[in-house]
Amino acid sequence: MAQKGVQLDRETLSCSICLDLLSDPVATPCGHSYCTSCIRAHWDTEDEKGIHSCPQCRQTFTPRPVLLKNTTLAAVVEQLKKTGLQAAPADHCYAGAEDVACDFCTGRKLKALKSCLVCLVSYCEQHLQPHYEVAALKKHKLVEPSRKLQENICSRHDEVMKMFCRTDQQSICYLCPEDQHKGHDTVSAAAERTERQPELERSRLNIQQRIQDREKDLKELQQEVEDICSSADEAVEHGEKTFTELIRLMERRSSELKQQVRSQQEAEVSRVKELQEELEQEIRELKRRDAELEELSHTEDHSQFVHSYRSLPALREDTHSSSINIRPLRHFEDVTAAVSELREKLQDALRDHWTNISLTVTQVDVLLSQPEPTTRAGFLRYAQQITLDPNTANRYLLLSEENRKVTSVEEEQNYSDHPDRFTFWPQVLSRESLTGRCYWEVEWSGERVGVGVTYKNINRVGKTNDCVFGLNDKSWAFYYYNNTWKFLHNNIHTPVSGPRSSRVGVYLDHRAGVLSFYRVSDTMTLLHRVQTCFSQPLYAGLHPCFYGSTAELVKLKESDTVCVLC
Repeated sequence: MAQKGVQLDRETLSCSICLDLLSDPVATPCGHSYCTSCIRAHWDTEDEKGIHSCPQCRQTFTPRPVLLKNTTLAAVVEQLKKTGLQAAPADHCYAGAEDVACDFCTGRKLKALKSCLVCLVSYCEQHLQPHYEVAALKKHKLVEPSRKLQENICSRHDEVMKMFCRTDQQSICYLCPEDQHKGHDTVSAAAERTERQPELERSRLNIQQRIQDREKDLKELQQEVEDICSSADEAVEHGEKTFTELIRLMERRSSELKQQVRSQQEAEVSRVKELQEELEQEIRELKRRDAELEELSHTEDHSQFVHSYRSLPALREDTHSSSINIRPLRHFEDVTAAVSELREKLQDALRDHWTNISLTVTQVDVLLSQPEPTTRAGFLRYAQQITLDPNTANRYLLLSEENRKVTSVEEEQNYSDHPDRFTFWPQVLSRESLTGRCYWEVEWSGERVGVGVTYKNINRVGKTNDCVFGLNDKSWAFYYYNNTWKFLHNNIHTPVSGPRSSRVGVYLDHRAGVLSFYRVSDTMTLLHRVQTCFSQPLYAGLHPCFYGSTAELVKLKESDTVCVLC
């Protein structure tokens, strides 16, 4: 109990500003005591207002009171100090960098326990006590500690903003409607809060619903990731298994071919050797008969010669022709040719089917396509380097600039026969197939030039519409003719308005089914856009219609600038 009494004395004799034992204590006219330096510093901050107040009870004084030393209280404090007690309790909680500090503490400030919306001041536990004890202060609105109290002060009138201007949608003080907000629709902040509170609740409900929706979407996306990974693993496993089986099949066929060729080789060699032995035996016999005849030819006794000659056995009939009838030296060359033909067919089949496989892989897209770029720099991110395929060029087209430029000429070019070549129309296709997002530019000159895309299986032979870019359902083309633009697909002609330009940009988003044609500049002017569904890889096509017309696939890179003649 004695210790408790000492603790009570310590709290009673502490300055409510610095929370230490009173130093050189003085009393205000309202009876509260403070350290001389603390109360002077507090009143120094209020000198500009001309009204000075007590930090505890908030009683105001005009003019600034003269402070007199409280000798009795000073003696008591000195007596307490002699007892060896520390001036400040050890368990005070000081404010850190992230905390709201008490506005009344001097020196090292304590954490604020509450902020007062009337006083616009934050208080620690001890400095807050008058708000619980003084009747006038009990009516003040206390809230959790806030750093934004000064935002409630009107910058024009230095008063608390307790009203709201609906006309200007801003908080104001009670003096604002007399001048700056005169005639405006104003209400109390409390009334505005009452009206807006339901909106806030509705907003919260909306936000909470969106959170639930997004969390659901997040779970679905996570499941989608798992499904994609699982499906990809299955596709890779199946692909590896299939190609392994194909490899094994090819190895078996290779082994069978080797065994069959070697068996045939052995049989044919055996036949030849058997014939060799027969011929060698016949040669030996003929040589022996020749020797006998030679010896008989030297016999001088005519009777003996006639007798011996008549007794010679008849020469066996020649079973072989004068020369061996051997077929032309082809042997197994036909086998080699047949294997080479099989290889070419397999390569063609793999190339054609691999294009479809690659397309089905790139078409896996669970999210919406990205928006189309709006600037040339954005388009250049998808720049596709394209070259022309000489095997598709009509014989009245001349390729140059590393197969990027085509010119319509009068002289027939000495191109070899090829099934991919356009036989009548002066057209040529790109070597590269186009999938995903691609962008390329075509620089042209001449009276009439067509720029487009087409499926690989467009007809190449003859002069029917099936062969012309834009006149069938396999191709889409953009033509410039007689200073006008025209878009063609499936023989439907669509006039297009737009400024003349010697360069056209083509943007393709294969997955999204978007094909766009632009007049090339820094800002890019859209001339025509197609929204469809592409079922196969596409190939870029050029159609310089008249002699002398040219079209060139421009080399592009992201740092390119553009200079286009209008």
